[in-house]
Amino acid sequence: MNIFADFNARIIKAVEALDLKDKDGAAPDLSRVAVEPPRDASHGDLATNAAMVLAKPTGQNPRALAEKLAEALRGDADIASAEIAGPGFVNLRLKDGFWHTHLTALLGEGRNYGRSTVGGGRKANVEYVSANPTGPMHVGHCRGAVVGDALANLMAFAGYDVTKEYVINDAGSQIDVLGSSALLRYREALGDDIGEIPPGLYPGDYLVPVGEALAKEFGRGLLQMPEEEALAIVKDRTVDAMMAMIREDLALLNVHHDVFFSERTLHADNAKKIRAAIADLTLKGHIYKGKLPPPKGEKPDDWEDREQTLFRSTAVGDDMDRALVKSDGSFTYFAADVAYLKDKVDRGFVDLIYVLGADHGGYVKRLEALARAVAGDAVNLTVLLCQLVKLFRDGEPVRMSKRSGDFITLREVVEEVGRDPIRFMMLYRKNDAPLDFDFAKVTEQSKDNPVFYVQYASARCHSVFRQASEQLGEANFDRNRLAASVAALADEGEIALIRKLAEYPRLIESAALSLEPHRLAFYLYDLASGFHAQWNRGNDNQDLRFVKVNDRESTYARLGLVQAVSDVLTSGLTLIGADAPIEMR
Repeated sequence: MNIFADFNARIIKAVEALDLKDKDGAAPDLSRVAVEPPRDASHGDLATNAAMVLAKPTGQNPRALAEKLAEALRGDADIASAEIAGPGFVNLRLKDGFWHTHLTALLGEGRNYGRSTVGGGRKANVEYVSANPTGPMHVGHCRGAVVGDALANLMAFAGYDVTKEYVINDAGSQIDVLGSSALLRYREALGDDIGEIPPGLYPGDYLVPVGEALAKEFGRGLLQMPEEEALAIVKDRTVDAMMAMIREDLALLNVHHDVFFSERTLHADNAKKIRAAIADLTLKGHIYKGKLPPPKGEKPDDWEDREQTLFRSTAVGDDMDRALVKSDGSFTYFAADVAYLKDKVDRGFVDLIYVLGADHGGYVKRLEALARAVAGDAVNLTVLLCQLVKLFRDGEPVRMSKRSGDFITLREVVEEVGRDPIRFMMLYRKNDAPLDFDFAKVTEQSKDNPVFYVQYASARCHSVFRQASEQLGEANFDRNRLAASVAALADEGEIALIRKLAEYPRLIESAALSLEPHRLAFYLYDLASGFHAQWNRGNDNQDLRFVKVNDRESTYARLGLVQAVSDVLTSGLTLIGADAPIEMR
């Protein structure tokens, strides 16, 4: 159903019929031939660069070649005109009958319209959020959560075999700090005066219930155990409690992962998985013993001025080699990253996508280098960095949260503005661009609020059917009956809406392949704008109204168009993770 792929095939067939030859006598490379919407819709429905990319290798004048191609294409039964533009582009205008046929097919596919096989069933792992289990989700996690979740939905719709993954960073010094913080709240729950929370511990009130639960379960028993034994129990209980809270917070945002991977499993059995991963890199010639030069600026935690076990990551694209085993035999944080990536590869994933905060920019090269070392060309690894989100209320910066201690929680934002505005607006900028989120603007009911405008279009589609049902006395409208009438659509606004609907399959494929889910939000806004514009034209001209009691054939045709718009809006909003309402109050 991708008309751009369809006409690309037709154009290539027309080019082949011209029997062009490269200067060396070989058949020309047709891989660069593309079909796209023209930048200016008044120029036609489709544009191709075929003559532009083939002129030089075949030794021809671009415009002359474009004229030959246009002449060949004018014989296509679905093409109304083929015109030359600029230095050699060919603009195509399609017949109304083609759009009617396409709309009929769209109505037959319903909400599966746009579903693609471009992913070819490739196993893709999208890891996102992966916040340390040391507290509630905050707004800084929100953008990555939405970008990762919507991207995973989009890729699955485009034919990838997708796993949504969250890695629980439940090993390391931050968990020791978390345990000590919870132990303090445990003593508080027992009635001890703990005073001010010491610097370096987590001060948020979210640990108070954890302390109370520990006191209820153990009484004062933990204080009578050896400190190391008590701390181990407290860490386990606290991580479980934090992850339960994180899952609840993510569920509020309609984010649900398939896999929660525990970092601690990499360290189990005497760090068996980490040792195996390092052994694998050793066999491949990527490991050596040596010293790292002192870094410029702030020294990283794993730098030592003595011999260590090192990963020769500069040989595979990194800007410096990385320490894996310290001089005392302990593993660095990066050693766990090595084992985790190898685990993903061993599970059969060929597309590895990491959605990280902008503060993780330094991880990009090392992860890309690691993927090359572990799997060569067998996997594609991409890191998407999400820039910061700044919160405002009527233009004024939002203050910090009391519950968390020093940040705004995700739960607080969802409870104030709702899930859908967050999901949509977090995608209304590309992930690597900063985003300002104003509580007032995302809840106002106006065209300036994109999520309202798109959801209002969905509700308006259903309103049209309710109106038709009342005026025509029909409880339901059969899709086949509507599809059979679409040939009655002739107004330029109606055909323009079908054109916009026809862009959806291409949008799905291009957004999935480029890992850019924000394109979906932009497309839905454009589709909603086109639908609202046609509604307004009906207000100005009764002949263009969707429901005409004295002309049932036109009404059925227009209801078919409205149903198609509703299907695509529902499909797109579902992929974003938002609702497609049937009414708005």
